[in-house]
Amino acid sequence: MTLDVITIGRASVDLYGVQVGSRLEDMRSFNKYIGGSPTNIAAGTARLGLKSALITRVGDEHMGRFIREQLRAEGVDVTGVITDPERLTALVLLGIRDHERFPLIFYRENCADMALCEDDIDPGLIARARCVTATGTHLSHPRTEAAVLKALRLARENGALCALDIDYRPNLWGLAGHGDGEARYIDSPAVTARLQKTLPLFDLIVGTEEEFHIAGGSTDTVEALRAVRALTSATLVCKRGPMGAAAFPGEIPDSLDEGISGPGFPIEVFNVLGAGDGFMSGLLRGWLRGEDWQTSLTWANACGALAVSRHGCTPAYPSWEELQFFLERGVQTPALRKDRALEQIHWSTNRKGDWPEMRVFAFDHRAQLEAIADEAGAERARIPLFKQLCLRAALRVADGRPGHGILCDSRLGQEALFQAEGTGLWIGRPTEWPGSRPLKLEPELGPDCGALSEWPRDHVVKVLCFYHPDDEESLRRQQEGTIDRLFAAARRNDLEFLLEIIPSRAGPVNDETTARVIQRFYDIGIFPDWWKLEPMTSGPAWQAVCDTIARNDAHCRGIVVLGLEAEAGRLIESFTAAARHEMVRGFAVGRTIFAHAAREWLTGRMNDEQAIDDMAERYRELCAAWDAARATRGEAA
Repeated sequence: MTLDVITIGRASVDLYGVQVGSRLEDMRSFNKYIGGSPTNIAAGTARLGLKSALITRVGDEHMGRFIREQLRAEGVDVTGVITDPERLTALVLLGIRDHERFPLIFYRENCADMALCEDDIDPGLIARARCVTATGTHLSHPRTEAAVLKALRLARENGALCALDIDYRPNLWGLAGHGDGEARYIDSPAVTARLQKTLPLFDLIVGTEEEFHIAGGSTDTVEALRAVRALTSATLVCKRGPMGAAAFPGEIPDSLDEGISGPGFPIEVFNVLGAGDGFMSGLLRGWLRGEDWQTSLTWANACGALAVSRHGCTPAYPSWEELQFFLERGVQTPALRKDRALEQIHWSTNRKGDWPEMRVFAFDHRAQLEAIADEAGAERARIPLFKQLCLRAALRVADGRPGHGILCDSRLGQEALFQAEGTGLWIGRPTEWPGSRPLKLEPELGPDCGALSEWPRDHVVKVLCFYHPDDEESLRRQQEGTIDRLFAAARRNDLEFLLEIIPSRAGPVNDETTARVIQRFYDIGIFPDWWKLEPMTSGPAWQAVCDTIARNDAHCRGIVVLGLEAEAGRLIESFTAAARHEMVRGFAVGRTIFAHAAREWLTGRMNDEQAIDDMAERYRELCAAWDAARATRGEAA
């Protein structure tokens, strides 16, 4: 496969302080992201639709695996990411002190990426690329410099383009102490000489005014640009902060204002760290797709604006859909991270994973299993053991194949949740107090849903609400308020959200009832990643639901059909109606699968293996029925 761009250089784990406005000394908690300029650019360009790859080294440990897994999730080719068995992955601690101070500490002593060498450069990988992009840090050491130069030489021999992001960090050139990671400029003739030796190799050179000062050997920006121009015919792009950027394909004029520029964006600066990598991502998207410099700079400025408005580096970068939305609609509030429409598109177009089919075994039931245990005269303490059997049945049917999942609670199913992690199953967890109307949440979540901060990132927040559009207003608003609070907490913790609504348990329904409920939640600003709906057999009802979701959220993950302890034949009949609609991804069914085994196992008439066999067969039957219904839809289409 041809690659648009290969970046080469730093790869680190960024530990970003959560407490904005605090000294790094006082940070109490940190969010973990991938980092390092070339790593950010590789992910940023992938989000914008380029085929990107990264050449670097990571450690043979948890942080190295984290970087590799995150890059894969972003769509970055990791063929050139070498695992170093002797060195640790680099770490960076960062914080947001105020609008001008962003303290950071580099933990890079003998780190993995600085061991990159010529032998790590695969000519076959370079031959696939239209462009190789280097960053300045890896020109600071003879070993890494040799690797970069080899990659550039091979690229030029293949007729590929070469780009440089100067990315000057005095600390990483040994010019500042560990506590001065925030420093952006220290004059050094030695660094200038080292950089200038490589400048003729590039077709595009990008930097801030300070970075061109070090590359050109002068603190007068025009003079520095002219010094660089004397060494290379590359297009020079000078980033000017809130004033945007200027491109100079030819001679350097007397003023930066005379360069080619794109429009800037009047937004609130929240965090400048990583903004240049977002800018570079947008610039490369335009340059490598043959756009003119004004268009490329517009995209670059917009990506930079979105980056400075959010927490973190790579997580802040836009998708291509988001960038287009931002450019078409414009700035509506300077604090972009508070723009709900923009943030919804950012969230929904940058989610990881793909679930076109959903065959979910739901055993998140609590009150129902307690009732079955009581009827059987069994101790409720056995229920957690039964839920582990449910998981084993789910895993047996899934057999490592995608498209299977579970719904399991933590109150009675914590051990099953522990065992499910890392198995490849989709995992959802309930938050509602069983049977409550008005809706109440599980007490273990806390009054502000703070316990969601303890959930694994891949667990989906599920809430069931008995809600009818004709409910009395005070009841309706109370339930909506609870769901809104939970939805906000899920987004705050980067967790997907599944909203299950059952209107039929709260009032009479017709073909429009469920669609009216869905529209109401969109109207109040709640955008579930997933909807879980009753098994309707009416074609018009399903059409109304799917049209409503598509009209409000083009990026919704989809719908799963719930069971309501329906007899298997009736449930399969509902599959036929639901599967006609692409928006319906599958089912999430529980008691139809486990009720019989639960009663028999809790009374001692079934052993563990018999219970697993029974549930696996029922689950497998539903999976086959869903797949058959899907196949029929495909044939009809």
